[in-house]
Amino acid sequence: MTTFCFALLAESHPASLPRVLNAVALTGLVPESCHAQQADGEIAIDLQVDGLDAEAAAKLALRLGRIVAVSNVLWGEKRRARRAA
Repeated sequence: MTTFCFALLAESHPASLPRVLNAVALTGLVPESCHAQQADGEIAIDLQVDGLDAEAAAKLALRLGRIVAVSNVLWGEKRRARRAA
């Protein structure tokens, strides 16, 4: 299992963020981090969710994209930086 990052753009509506977090809760996981910022009638939401495999992350991305207020979902595996020797 690894950490996956999700970047969403959603309509600026009071229910948008709770709907996104509920989609994550349905996986039985709690986000490691969540950041939301509102601007120009939209909310940019960044999530990091640990404990997913690639298949579960893809399913979560699809679920997030089906939320009515969400217009865009980008996602990928979090890569750890390597230190130079």
